[in-house]
Amino acid sequence: MTTKVNKNLEEQVTYLQQELSDLSNELYSQQKEIKVLKKEITDLNKRIIEMDGEIASGVIKEDKKPPHY
Repeated sequence: MTTKVNKNLEEQVTYLQQELSDLSNELYSQQKEIKVLKKEITDLNKRIIEMDGEIASGVIKEDKKPPHY
C-alpha cells in the first residue's frame, strides 16, 4: 500500500515538475515578446511625434523633394 502511494506521489511530482518547466519556458518566451512589443510601441510613438511636428510645420516627408532635385 505504501509503495503504491509513493509511486503515485512520485508520478504527480514528475508531472508537476514538467508542468512547471513548461510554464517557465512560456513565461520566458512571453517576456521576450513583451520586450520587443514595448520597443515597437516606443518607435511608433516617436514616429507619431515626428509626424505631428511635420503636420504642425506644414511639411510632410512625402511632400519634400528628394535630395537630388
